[in-house]
Amino acid sequence: MKLGEQIKKYRTELSLSQEELAEKLFVSRQSISNWENDKTYPDIKSLLLLSEVFSVSLDQLVKGDVEMMKNEINEQESVKFQKESAILAVFFIAMLILPIPLAKFLGWWGMGIYLIIVAVGMYYAIQVEKHKKQLNIQTYKEIVAFTEGRTLSEIEKARESGKRIYQKVFLAMGCAVLAAVVCAIMFWIFR
Repeated sequence: MKLGEQIKKYRTELSLSQEELAEKLFVSRQSISNWENDKTYPDIKSLLLLSEVFSVSLDQLVKGDVEMMKNEINEQESVKFQKESAILAVFFIAMLILPIPLAKFLGWWGMGIYLIIVAVGMYYAIQVEKHKKQLNIQTYKEIVAFTEGRTLSEIEKARESGKRIYQKVFLAMGCAVLAAVVCAIMFWIFR
């Protein structure tokens, strides 16, 4: 149930008009109307006063909206994480493919362009890592579960946590090998 519906429900149960409730909370009648119509949310002081006036816990008053807000925040974070991950992937591919062609065709200017690409790629890599730490997702399994809106059980989290060290080492080695292979191919193509 939305907070506005909760406020209206409890207000009518106590047979209070919007004006009377506004007087008890030291706000305007318009504020009560806006809250009930979900145009705005009350601040924390008003929420505490509402729970006192209605004789209900704060949890009871806002429970439905808390769940809705959590879902909305998770969805927004997931979209932002996926967007930045996609941008990072594009820049990673560009960092693998472009150094030799840029150097061959544009010389020092090409290397300058390449350094800009690397800098932007590093920026997005840092952003993705910040999101992973903030959202407590590090391993592939955790990331997939997060993007699907699921969470891992405590046992699964412990298992994934133990794998992180090995995964990071293998990821670094795999990236180094991939970079060496791509550079060798590019060098052979553009010799």
